[in-house]
Amino acid sequence: MTCSEPGEPMIGGFATWRNIPIAFDQVDTASATVQVANYLRVSPNTSSSPLASNIEIGLYAEKTGKTTHTYGPRWSELANSGGRTTAIKAGVNPTKPDKRNHTYMTVRQDSGDQWDVLYDFNKVGSTTKQLKVVGGSTNRIDVGLEVTGPKYVNVPSIANRMQFMTGNKVWEQVVTGNVAKSVTLPACGTSHKPPNCFTTKLTDSSKFVQWTASKPRRQAAAVASPATAPAASTHGPGAGAVGMPATFNGVDQQALQACLENDPDTCLATVPGLSECVVTVRVCNAAALPSGESSGDAETDADVSAADIRARAAASFDVPSDALAVEPPASSAALRAHPNAADGSVEATWTVSSASSTSGLQRTDRRFDGFTALYSAHTGALLEACWGDLCDAP
Repeated sequence: MTCSEPGEPMIGGFATWRNIPIAFDQVDTASATVQVANYLRVSPNTSSSPLASNIEIGLYAEKTGKTTHTYGPRWSELANSGGRTTAIKAGVNPTKPDKRNHTYMTVRQDSGDQWDVLYDFNKVGSTTKQLKVVGGSTNRIDVGLEVTGPKYVNVPSIANRMQFMTGNKVWEQVVTGNVAKSVTLPACGTSHKPPNCFTTKLTDSSKFVQWTASKPRRQAAAVASPATAPAASTHGPGAGAVGMPATFNGVDQQALQACLENDPDTCLATVPGLSECVVTVRVCNAAALPSGESSGDAETDADVSAADIRARAAASFDVPSDALAVEPPASSAALRAHPNAADGSVEATWTVSSASSTSGLQRTDRRFDGFTALYSAHTGALLEACWGDLCDAP
């Protein structure tokens, strides 16, 4: 990951990369968590602790069985008293590794200390427990690749581009002198061979331009230099815009789709109406409005079992399996009777909860009281979760 302290009040963070294919070994990993997260993380106030409250939005792929896995975006809010995470159903093909560009953003609200979260330039949620932004080097913006269970995973090069918003609502690249790198596996090479190594590259001059990272599975992938960007997808500049209005909330939609495909880190500066929309309306991309698509791409037609869900939840939340309550999905008839069933927004889910101490989905030593998590009954994808006091947040 790269950690950046802009050195001035930061009220927005932006990153972009392509949905690259992530492969998992088709072996039984029992109840171990095997996951890849490529994320943007904004910490509005780190003056009291390096583990201060933060907002994270990114792409997550998780091995769910011997031959299955889920894939897709989600966002999380982490606080001193707990956390919560939500899968994102907006965007064009959000759960498909089709090499399409997607954008990840969080922007502080005009009043108060909370932040809105945007995916593909549309708002998908808001925080509830973030700290006040203060001046100086007390704000941090990270972009990184986290791999759990690296020996089972192959991650091709992901080219991350990142910017921050100043207190004057201007988007800037971070000065290179304010960027640090943290790589916790050795660099791949003759001394350190896959699968327990990373290949990384920071492209910069005076300012942060691109952070490229990969986690190869086999030696053949390790000797190749990280690409500056994955190959472009084959959708064409107007992909996702068929039948869309020419202008949506003041944004030129054709220009937006072309920019997303070719050079998304410039969109805020080049697409007419986009920068104004992002900081005001925050629903700016007509082609990427939320859909009823199921979260995750499990590559199977078989529903997941209670035993599978119990084992995954126990591993993910670090709670003994016998301390979990697992509730089965509602019947098909009950789902059809739901008032929102007609629009496809209701999905059958397993509900897992516990009152036991948990680390949540945070990779720290802090513990919280209890969690609740919802998993897709069909794909096994994590749809929502909360732990600690954030289970009581509105």
